[in-house]
Amino acid sequence: MTQNVDIPGENNLPSLLVMKNVTVIKGGRKILDSVSLSIGQGEHVAIIGPNGSGKSSLIKTFTKEYHPLTAADGLILNIMGKETWHVFELRKMLGIVSGDLQQTYCRQVSVLDVVLSGFFSSIGIYYNHKVTPEMEARAREVLKFLEISHLADRLMSELSSGEARRVLIGRALVHDPQALILDEPANSLDLKALQSFRETIRKIADSGKSIILVTHTLEDIIPEINRVILIKDGKVFMDGKKQEILTDANLSELFSLPIEVIEKKGYYQALI
Repeated sequence: MTQNVDIPGENNLPSLLVMKNVTVIKGGRKILDSVSLSIGQGEHVAIIGPNGSGKSSLIKTFTKEYHPLTAADGLILNIMGKETWHVFELRKMLGIVSGDLQQTYCRQVSVLDVVLSGFFSSIGIYYNHKVTPEMEARAREVLKFLEISHLADRLMSELSSGEARRVLIGRALVHDPQALILDEPANSLDLKALQSFRETIRKIADSGKSIILVTHTLEDIIPEINRVILIKDGKVFMDGKKQEILTDANLSELFSLPIEVIEKKGYYQALI
């Protein structure tokens, strides 16, 4: 079952993202197969699928790390109303947080410098980077918003996993992107850190930015997310309202094993 939904941007603005018939091949294999979907500005979406289903490849296509094939039937990869973006400019529009990024930053870099590095799409601050007073003020504003101002002078290597994840969210937010993309964001977080992480993402969602969450774990889905896209074998398997998509039957078919879905206080859990 495939249900593609075209959701326009709010207030007659362009959609945040439109994909039509997007196919990506890596290593001679289709990792995305004729994917069509649309995400509106300010919309909160979860993209769910098994490992290897293509969900992370979808994000890398959004950010131009992967390049789709040119298709005769009208390929479109449109972001904020434009089909052509300079990669550096695009990454200012889309703030990205991933577990892989945290591994990269697990070293002797200060929290403030990590957040500032978001302005330069770099790993830390280097001699050729000109940090202006306005940039530093913005970085400190973001740290305050995330309630981690007290960590500004600490080194990343000294932080807990939960603290480090919030710092990376700050790096993603410092240039005021249109959307925050979270790729398997809760990996390695303990229960307390997970709860803190959820509260942070809910606060960002309430601020008006789009949240695009990529995960294989239902527990990561905050109540503010009201749309779910299921990915299987590089294709959009299902796409629709959260309550209609997150069912026993749909998840069992997606993961190819019996699953019971439980909802409590706006959060979902999958039982095997």
